[in-house]
Amino acid sequence: MILPVLDEADSLPWVLSGIPDGYRALVVDNGSTDRSPEIAAELGARVIGEDRRGFGAACYAGLVNATTDVVCFMDCDGSLDPRDLPLVSRPITDGPADLCLGARRPTAGAWPVHARLANRILAIEISRRTGIHLTDIGPMRAARRSALLALDLRDRAFGWPLEMVLRAAQDRLEIREVEVAYHPRRGGESKVTGTALGTLRTIRDMSSLLR
Repeated sequence: MILPVLDEADSLPWVLSGIPDGYRALVVDNGSTDRSPEIAAELGARVIGEDRRGFGAACYAGLVNATTDVVCFMDCDGSLDPRDLPLVSRPITDGPADLCLGARRPTAGAWPVHARLANRILAIEISRRTGIHLTDIGPMRAARRSALLALDLRDRAFGWPLEMVLRAAQDRLEIREVEVAYHPRRGGESKVTGTALGTLRTIRDMSSLLR
């Protein structure tokens, strides 16, 4: 499983302690100024660095350096429970899916209204353009590594998750969606959708892809 990390020292121990048997963490440090990479290494994760800043840059570095046939991606802020990974990976390992997305089901206090609304509008637009019914483009996902590499994803910022879905649909890959719980993050504020500015920045990156 690929964990893009930027200053997640507070949440890393909880995330890494919950990784199910059969999964191994590949932490991609994207320039942390705290002890995130050291903590991850001390807890047994494989750690690599990606100097180019950007969510997509970190995810792509993890994809290139992964060695398994199936790869999983998950935010490392504690908002997603790694124990849900089998729910997302099973349609890949046991079924015909090439890409499976974890549709977030928010628990109390999770997911600000502005971010939830923006995500919903984006999911509707993706469904309209691709014909694939989606409710979320959630950050917990699983896919066949070879299929992702073949998509030749180019975005290295916050448009990475959307580009993956759009190119997968364009190439007629089998896309599935399953529900996963979404919790308040553990420590700090989300770099993507925790603020209105973060949400606007994400919308900017993703809108360029839709155009």
